[in-house]
Amino acid sequence: MGEHDIAAVLAIQEESYASELLESTAIIRQRLLAFPDLAWVAEDAHGVCAYLFGYRSHAGKVTPLDGAFAEPADADCLYLHDLAVARRAGGRGIGLALVQRLLDQGRTGRLRYSALVSVQGSQAFWSRLGYAAEAALDSAQQRNLASYGVPAVYMVKPLH
Repeated sequence: MGEHDIAAVLAIQEESYASELLESTAIIRQRLLAFPDLAWVAEDAHGVCAYLFGYRSHAGKVTPLDGAFAEPADADCLYLHDLAVARRAGGRGIGLALVQRLLDQGRTGRLRYSALVSVQGSQAFWSRLGYAAEAALDSAQQRNLASYGVPAVYMVKPLH
């Protein structure tokens, strides 16, 4: 992903998510700048058709909605945040391909886990990829999860 892709990312985000889940241009830009190696887009004949942001974190740490990404010195987890595929590109396996690319990077980087927040009924998709709901979150992380304002499930999977 590059700076020139942000407008397309925002358009796909708006098409894909409920209004309470939309994140700002500034936070999208911050994420790209903080972790350019873990910010990916897919393109088809019409341009950007999907995107995925990831970053290195700790298992059990939930990023609040519109929260900035920051990497701890002792990261053990690849956090996937905000996978979206344009309607025109649905059903082609593009989202899965982006996820696999980031998971491969996490394994190469010797991270032990991958985690994410599932929203909008996506829990079955993530479960098929080996993620499981993790309910044992401390109160601060429960508040971060609640910041999504919609039903949200924190999910984790081992990478090795």
